[in-house]
Amino acid sequence: MGVIGLGTLINTATVLVGGTVGIAMGNKIPERMRTIVVQVIGMLTIGLGLSDLLKTHNMVFPLFGMVIGAVIGEVLRIEDRLEGIGEIIRKRFAKRQDPGRFISGFVTASLLFCIGPLTILGAIQDASGATPQLYIIKGTLDGFMSVIFGAIHGVGVLFSAVSVFIVQGTLTLFGTRLDSLLNDRMRIELFATGGLAVMAIGLNLLEIKKIRLGSLLPGLIVTPILVKLFADSTGLLR
Repeated sequence: MGVIGLGTLINTATVLVGGTVGIAMGNKIPERMRTIVVQVIGMLTIGLGLSDLLKTHNMVFPLFGMVIGAVIGEVLRIEDRLEGIGEIIRKRFAKRQDPGRFISGFVTASLLFCIGPLTILGAIQDASGATPQLYIIKGTLDGFMSVIFGAIHGVGVLFSAVSVFIVQGTLTLFGTRLDSLLNDRMRIELFATGGLAVMAIGLNLLEIKKIRLGSLLPGLIVTPILVKLFADSTGLLR
């Protein structure tokens, strides 16, 4: 039996280390190089999200789950609250940094690192006390992304490590319970909806369209509920 939560600690550390390296490299990387790297990451992010979305068994679930969730997110003003948290952190720890740059780095990195199949599956594995292979893989990927984001957005990216610690730590605490709540179909549709959210992150990175990412988060809760209600219980949708 290993240490429960070790994967979360490793992932948090990789984001901190990667972000620090990126900040140190920031001024040494020409603007045109930073721009093209972000564009490549944006395209890759869209591709990864699309890959997850296409695994759905019925597009109705991610569609309605995300639409209903987005409406809830706007009612609750989740995006505004996330930006408000980012601004509070900036004023407390990084007063000299441009507000827009700091908040963008904090919110975008937090959502990118906390949305996706590996976040859920890694928490279940981490809660078991087994070697946290999934979070080690995720931590390696997040660390690399943190280098790039740190070079572009600065200190705000470092504080996304706090988001990773809180979100993944909380999921790990309830990992065993989470595993029992989600059946295979619910996971598939949840990950498909997460893929849609990841695509939205990619669109924002490419600056194609500004999407209020925080408002999409309730969709990750709504979708499994819809599956439970209409696929598992009634069989109306398959």
